[in-house]
Amino acid sequence: MNILLWIVQILLALLFLFAGASKFLMSAEDMAAQGGSPVELPMWFIRSIGACEIAGAIGLVVPWATGIKRGLTPTAAGLLIVIMVGAVVVSAMGSIGMAVLPFIVGLLLAFVAWGRRRMI
Repeated sequence: MNILLWIVQILLALLFLFAGASKFLMSAEDMAAQGGSPVELPMWFIRSIGACEIAGAIGLVVPWATGIKRGLTPTAAGLLIVIMVGAVVVSAMGSIGMAVLPFIVGLLLAFVAWGRRRMI
């Protein structure tokens, strides 16, 4: 179980690092050109979500790996679930099919939160 949790944590951390960094590196025009969101969100809000995603990615791995404040790992997973709920809602406004990926990511985050909370 521990190995499976580590694999999921690392993959999720890489996903959120990439997603968060791209929100800082891409311009508003580039994001609009991708057509990823059916809702026009302000750039300050997108950058805030990016900062939360980067912090969450660090929180998924570092506390458990170092053994310092291990309770932060399931907390980070739980807070990233909140972001994924928002992503599911915004994606579903475009089409239900687009909401599947953030929903699966949310389920994986719930698995990490549940699994690590049991091990504290």
